[in-house]
Amino acid sequence: MTDFTMTTDVDGVAVITWDTKDRSMNVMTMEGWADLETLIDQALEDDAVKGVVLTSGKSDSFAGGMDLKTIAKMKEMAGDNPAKGLFDGIMNAHRIMRKIERAGMDPKTNKGGKPIACAMPGTGLGIGYEIPLTCHRIFAADNPKAKIGLPEILLGIFPGAGGTTRLVRKMGAMAASPFLLEGKLSDPKKAKSAGLVDEVVPAADLLSAAKAWVLSEPKIVKPWDEKGYKIPGGAPYHPAGFMTFVGASAMVHGKTKGVYPAAKALLQSVYEGALVPFDTALKVEARNFTNVLMNPSSSAMIRSLFVNKEALEKGANRPKVADQRVKKVGILGAGMMGAGIAYVSAKAGIDTVLIDADQEAAARGKAYSEGILDKGIKRRKVTEEQKTATLDKITATTDYAALAGCDLIVEAVFEDPGVKAKVTAEAETVIPTDAIFATNTSTLPITELAKASARPEQFIGIHFFSPVDKMLLVEIIKGKETGDVAVAKALDFVRQIRKTPIVVNDARFFYANRCIIPYLNEGIRMVAEGVAPALIENAAKLVGMPLGPLQLVDETSIDLGVKIAKATKAAMGDAYPDEAVDEVLFWMADEGRLGRKSNAGFYAYDDAGKRLGLWDGLSGKYPLAADQPDLTDVQHRLLFAQALEAVRALEDGVLMDIREGDVGAILGWGFAPWSGGPLSWLDMLGAAYAAERCDALSETYGDRFACPALLREMAAKSQSFYDRFSSGAAAA
Repeated sequence: MTDFTMTTDVDGVAVITWDTKDRSMNVMTMEGWADLETLIDQALEDDAVKGVVLTSGKSDSFAGGMDLKTIAKMKEMAGDNPAKGLFDGIMNAHRIMRKIERAGMDPKTNKGGKPIACAMPGTGLGIGYEIPLTCHRIFAADNPKAKIGLPEILLGIFPGAGGTTRLVRKMGAMAASPFLLEGKLSDPKKAKSAGLVDEVVPAADLLSAAKAWVLSEPKIVKPWDEKGYKIPGGAPYHPAGFMTFVGASAMVHGKTKGVYPAAKALLQSVYEGALVPFDTALKVEARNFTNVLMNPSSSAMIRSLFVNKEALEKGANRPKVADQRVKKVGILGAGMMGAGIAYVSAKAGIDTVLIDADQEAAARGKAYSEGILDKGIKRRKVTEEQKTATLDKITATTDYAALAGCDLIVEAVFEDPGVKAKVTAEAETVIPTDAIFATNTSTLPITELAKASARPEQFIGIHFFSPVDKMLLVEIIKGKETGDVAVAKALDFVRQIRKTPIVVNDARFFYANRCIIPYLNEGIRMVAEGVAPALIENAAKLVGMPLGPLQLVDETSIDLGVKIAKATKAAMGDAYPDEAVDEVLFWMADEGRLGRKSNAGFYAYDDAGKRLGLWDGLSGKYPLAADQPDLTDVQHRLLFAQALEAVRALEDGVLMDIREGDVGAILGWGFAPWSGGPLSWLDMLGAAYAAERCDALSETYGDRFACPALLREMAAKSQSFYDRFSSGAAAA
């Protein structure tokens, strides 16, 4: 069964339609390339065909990219030389796309050839935009929901099927950089303004407009195939181009800190490709792309941020119960978290009741949504109609009777078990008996909170991350009595609001905070040891963490850290391990340095709250040690502190799926995305080396780095997490 079919109308225009079976969006396979080439050959050889329109059988999209299984297949087919298999496969794709681009023209005179247009009904991503780039004119339907661009860099690779080379030659390195280096996507009208597509037409006119152009006898030679062609903005040896590439190199390294191989390879492809003829530039691109695909970082990023993330969003771990999509949600507490949850719920079209003890507070909670929507209007991302529709979904009130008919309650009141118990009981007097009750908490055990409910099997934890409208992850926590329907309801709700869920079992700090707190604590410990704060912060950033531990403490607030420390110590008693951390935190709090919210923390701030740099007063209390540690040693302390806790969560049964461990770590607190997550990072190191480093770190710094039994066993058996738990199951 072919994904491509061709029909030719009476005017002599051949329409090649791409329609991948059993997929909501087209994806390219090895068989697809062969089918496409066969039809292109037929059209070019048929004298009755005057030109070609390439389009999609999907009404709202053109294509979503390559089928990732194709990459694995190319590696497998090459046997002991997977790099050669990848390179040959990529060059074969280049050959086919070059055939489309040249369209039968004489190689010396550029005469002859048949015009080939691309008619995009909607979204075109990755190869779904690289193929249109080979066509002689790109028509896009006026579909505001469509996204067009090259997002590969966000997945740890770069546009390696000609997208990099063609886009730079089409618009110049500087203009192309947001689309290549940032993966910027555009709707059709913005894509036209940027020069990504040539025409935007009503969806009903898409094919007719493309056919009319094909029959107009247009000039079809690409600029880079013309004699005397010069890259817009200048090549690297041109004065203007030289400055572009010098700046681009600094910008890329500044943003990636050298830990993302794809960005460097992309820049190398652009620079070297600009110095050679077009066909040679495609080879340069293919070599760099092959190098990136062979890098374990790219494989791990693709696995976590594309394959596993998508699987979790589609309900990979959802209990097999009936559809539980939320029709009406009640939110208890209109503070920052409650207001954020109300916004994302209403935005998703869910009727939302926002309750607070005070009407003014409830109204402020609704006004939070209005503020976000007003910012969207200023940026032209939201219309007045959308704003009105969203706000109309939110009822702000003090009356619990308004919760009648809610099938999901999300409690987001103060982190106090007594307060939470009170509102739980009050809500359960009015909500339907089959409604699910979810508590939004980051630290309080769900099983204990469920004791306030008359229906513990319908009680569950839903941990949102702040700010709710921006953070992608939602952590769903099962109490000991939580039932399958409650889990399914939470998962379906998270899917409705377009977040990524992970499901974990109940335990102190659940999964995310269990792993992130040791990262913060390790940074604070080093301050007490006399390690230079700048070394701590920069070591973290140079290994891929978005924020250093000291800055992250400032952002989350030092007094919150004090509160968590006191509660944890009360619960753990003599087993409490963090006295050295408390010494620093409590001193900072006593000094009134509570973090960003007080404009004073580990960092200094101006009156407007702008971060100025690390606070020099730290050295007065904790003088710098004469001997500073090695950079790698600092980085290993910071990463192992998190990764070992992820392993322990797996051992303890808190984490039930290694995919959730990696995806949750990246989306929840930004664990070095280049690594694919903490468990992927340990796989990169190898279990044997990781266990060896644990032994060295624990001998020097303490038992918190002790090698978990699971990791020790895996080292002895030469196993990796993704080999041992390939089905996604946790440790038995």
